[in-house]
Amino acid sequence: METYGIEKLGILAPKAVYRNLGPAQLTEAALRRGEGKLSATGALVVTTGKYTGRSPKDKFIVDTPTIHDDIAWGSVNVPISREKFNNIKNKMMAYLQGREIFIFDGMAGADPKYTKKFRIINELASQNLFIHQLLIRPNAFELEHYGEPDYTLIAAPGFKCIPEEDGVNSEAAIMIDYEAKMILIAGSQYAGEIKKSVFSTMNYIMTKEDVLPMHCSANMDPKSHDTAIFFGLSGTGKTTLSADPSRMLIGDDEHGWTPDGVFNFEGGCYAKCINLSEEKEPDIYRAIKFGALVENVIMDEETRQFDFDDGSLTENTRVGYPVDYISNAAIPGVGGVPKAVVFLTADAFGVLPPISKLTREAAMYHFVTGFTSKVAGTERGITEPVPTFSTLFGEPFMPCDPSVYANMLGAKLDEYGTQVYLVNTGWAGGSAASGAKRMKLPYTRAMITAALNGELDTAETVHDEIFNLEVPTHISNVPDEVLIPKNYWKVCGKTEEEYLESANKLADMFEKNFTKKYANMDEKIVAAGPHPKR
Repeated sequence: METYGIEKLGILAPKAVYRNLGPAQLTEAALRRGEGKLSATGALVVTTGKYTGRSPKDKFIVDTPTIHDDIAWGSVNVPISREKFNNIKNKMMAYLQGREIFIFDGMAGADPKYTKKFRIINELASQNLFIHQLLIRPNAFELEHYGEPDYTLIAAPGFKCIPEEDGVNSEAAIMIDYEAKMILIAGSQYAGEIKKSVFSTMNYIMTKEDVLPMHCSANMDPKSHDTAIFFGLSGTGKTTLSADPSRMLIGDDEHGWTPDGVFNFEGGCYAKCINLSEEKEPDIYRAIKFGALVENVIMDEETRQFDFDDGSLTENTRVGYPVDYISNAAIPGVGGVPKAVVFLTADAFGVLPPISKLTREAAMYHFVTGFTSKVAGTERGITEPVPTFSTLFGEPFMPCDPSVYANMLGAKLDEYGTQVYLVNTGWAGGSAASGAKRMKLPYTRAMITAALNGELDTAETVHDEIFNLEVPTHISNVPDEVLIPKNYWKVCGKTEEEYLESANKLADMFEKNFTKKYANMDEKIVAAGPHPKR
């Protein structure tokens, strides 16, 4: 039996070893093993048990002298010793003995200059299907000449850690050893842990190659190849706004910015399914077909039809599929130097302008801040908007100090003259708590179109003193009164005092967050952020 060298890792006497099976074979294996069921569309559907999302408190980085000074240690990047890592690894390898093993030898990084080879070893055929579709799939020649991987990831959700023995926090552990080039995922069947572990690895090693790694989506004009990238936390519209039928989708989540342009780290997409409809998200809806892996979506047992509105297992229902399931995908996932960078936020206070132009320093400020907000009523105990600040719009996956990524962004902006915009897809004319409505999607699309077609390059702007932003006063197909929040609050029947109270409250939150988290940031960047009017 061909073992493809897994005995070197300590996986001895496997029952069978399968390498780079296709989606049909992996789906068959998953069904044979009782891992999931087929939907009416042909997609494989699984439930992931206790873990229906990432487990951030179970994530660790092996602390070694070689990488110690590179990592921003803290509550996100938590150290673990090489000894503990190896102890868990040895137990996992013993657990995998006598079992079927599924290997995917694939790549991350669509630009050949920066491609890294990742060997993914799975206990579950369904997880191997997932990563087969999410990473870049080698052709026959590339697979034949694959050689040794740059990194090896082993995922064994059936192996449960013993916290008091293993020195971890629960039965799950997600551990990266950058020096040994190995990743271990134990105890969690949530496939996103595999994807995000690869992303976290790329976010470290790309900084060593002068590539800015970014948690963003990207698209480009099919003729000019003018490229735009979109940053944004959950609920800000990153997927919706980058899925523009008039532009080509480079990727929906993870990219690198090189001297030549932008490239997708992945070969697939991992989309949320909650409340999914063909009308609102046609591309994602139609991608849920044979070869896709669906997680935790409720399905009628008789008809095998999905109920996307049912969040009884989790609100974080997901589907993974190859990017070429999207009709206007750019294959390979490579675009030009970004003409525009868009930071998306959903401001529930209703005071950030719907679109504004950022200076270099303001761009670096908002990049490291990564702001959006939770809304009253979405979680128990929340009675008013709660700000959420996620460094670099992806704090859990960025192992280096935020200044590393911020300085790289600043250097890119200097070199290429790329314009950065802050776009508020949240509430307008008042706060969410006051009953105001979210900004209309057609208006937001018109604003982004204006940013991409050059209209905003020469647009007249006014300065927002509280948020330190340059705000356009006129954009085609958008009412002028919508563009200036203070004015729009008045249009909607609210007073200037009410606006100032809400705006100063949010600006104060920005200040306190920045002072607490980025005390050593350059003074020019600090000055470029929001400041309440005292």
